[in-house]
Amino acid sequence: MAESRGERKLSAILAADVAGYSRLAGADEERTLARLRALRSDLIDPTVSVHHGRVVKRTGDGALIEFRSVVDAVRCAVEVQTGMVERNAGLPPERRIEFRIGVHLGDVVEESDGDLMGDGVNIAARLEGISEPGGICLSEDAYRQVRGKIAENFTDLGAKDLKNIAEPVQVYAIAPSGSPNQPPPETLRVSSLPRKTGEGGEGAASAGNISPRLSIVVLPFANIGGDPDQEYFVDGVTESLTTDLSRISGSFVIARNTAFTFKGKPIDVKQIGRELNVRYALEGSVQRGGNRLRVNVQLIDAETGNHLWAERFDKPVADLFDMQDEIVARLANQLNAELIAAEARRAEKSPHPDSMDLYFQGQAWANKGMTPEHMAQARGFFERALALDPSNLEALVGTAWIDATMGGAFTADDRATRLAAAETAITKVLSLAPGHAVAHYLSGYVQILTNRAAQGIAECDRALALDRNLADAHGAIGGAKYFIGRGAETEAHVQEALRLSPRDRSAYTWMVYVGAVKLVLGADEEAIAWLRRSIETNRNIPVGHFFLAAALAHLGRLEEARAAVQAGLALDPNFTIRRLREGASSDNATYLAQRERQMDGMRKAGVPEG
Repeated sequence: MAESRGERKLSAILAADVAGYSRLAGADEERTLARLRALRSDLIDPTVSVHHGRVVKRTGDGALIEFRSVVDAVRCAVEVQTGMVERNAGLPPERRIEFRIGVHLGDVVEESDGDLMGDGVNIAARLEGISEPGGICLSEDAYRQVRGKIAENFTDLGAKDLKNIAEPVQVYAIAPSGSPNQPPPETLRVSSLPRKTGEGGEGAASAGNISPRLSIVVLPFANIGGDPDQEYFVDGVTESLTTDLSRISGSFVIARNTAFTFKGKPIDVKQIGRELNVRYALEGSVQRGGNRLRVNVQLIDAETGNHLWAERFDKPVADLFDMQDEIVARLANQLNAELIAAEARRAEKSPHPDSMDLYFQGQAWANKGMTPEHMAQARGFFERALALDPSNLEALVGTAWIDATMGGAFTADDRATRLAAAETAITKVLSLAPGHAVAHYLSGYVQILTNRAAQGIAECDRALALDRNLADAHGAIGGAKYFIGRGAETEAHVQEALRLSPRDRSAYTWMVYVGAVKLVLGADEEAIAWLRRSIETNRNIPVGHFFLAAALAHLGRLEEARAAVQAGLALDPNFTIRRLREGASSDNATYLAQRERQMDGMRKAGVPEG
């Protein structure tokens, strides 16, 4: 029988490994493996996803990755290497993890299991082997595709004889911005808005200079008890939180190498605020007792020294890395809301608020929960912000969030108009800021609500690649599964959203999704539990009361069902079954058939037909 052959194609191949991995592992294998796992989840995998890459296989300390284009491959390589400069800053050379990367455009054979073979792969691997630690080597075939398309400096290394490659290969090298021969960055900052004069890292403060909004330093957490085996976990929380806070749109986060210069020293937060020119400081401690771990954190106003917010985690010790991820995710999500609230309080005192002051006030109203009053107040601030500065993308995202949220909650008969307005605004944002994670989530959410669930799930996945803590995206994917007739999968996505952000402003929506799924599947008691939980989280959303009424009616608890209907109609006297029917988010046959059980229960409970 003839051997089956794989598919032959032209691909951009990136090969990477860790320089000196055997030495690092020999010195401290557990710590090295832990750092590699963290780098994969926090830096490498999200960057590969954003640039449309496919991890073909991992090879211990390395990886082979396929891209649609060489430009995507090189941009991914540059971002990874630049990110590694930040993560290695301040570490002694013997503890640094440094990648070598090779990129080639060549002919490959794709096997049935997705593996790649052939000279295209071999050349990329050999290029990685001759790369300097922290560097990138390209073949001439790859260089021709990116020349003039990316703003990096290339060095012609000449023709190189590569092991087991028949002909010499012309090689070009890149030293990404921030590589060891250039000054390391002192701040991490993510924003779709222009950077204002005077915003900087260490040494940026000067007489009369105003600290940037959302500027914060994460001070090294204290290891109470001094257990040296706990030190890597304590440092890991600090480092990961620094990285994750930098994903907050508009944030200004002092880099970990600067923050760690304060480790083990007496802390004067007001002095640190002046030195680093930041408005806020986060400090914390970790203490292990027996099989439990306690983490305390507090947010401090660096200008006044006042404590703004505190949180405690007291958990049984399980997998420390999973625990670190959960704690960091919850803190990042909660701090996002707390920092916005603090900025809004500052803005309220300003006699002449600017566009961003108004945006923060609008966002603070939106974070209070979805009521007609809160949403009207938020929209008013967002619109005033846009009137002052039409390029304020955050305010534009805010208006889109209101339209998408109100449209998705069946609060009026103009659902289609609201969702269309949200999509128009988000399309504009993404045209100007293609890496805006929340905008990608909102784009996906609107698509999910308008019979484009597959596209919506892809957009939410893109949002999560940009911000792994974006709980809203997990919740939206859970809703999408319900709309395409795969409701049995909804609860897992919602549980992940709640794990990341249990007190999220959108949590009630996620719970409604699960309650609606349980209702259509006939699990009425479970539906009631989820819907009551949603209502306790936010009593101002009518549709939750109507779904609860349907579940109660199916169990014959008509008196309770009618009370739930009255509670819903008190919030929205114009709600009808017709509105619910006409607002179907999908034409999936399974979904449409299942919805009939919801509407039948509502009829039994006394919801107006319309």
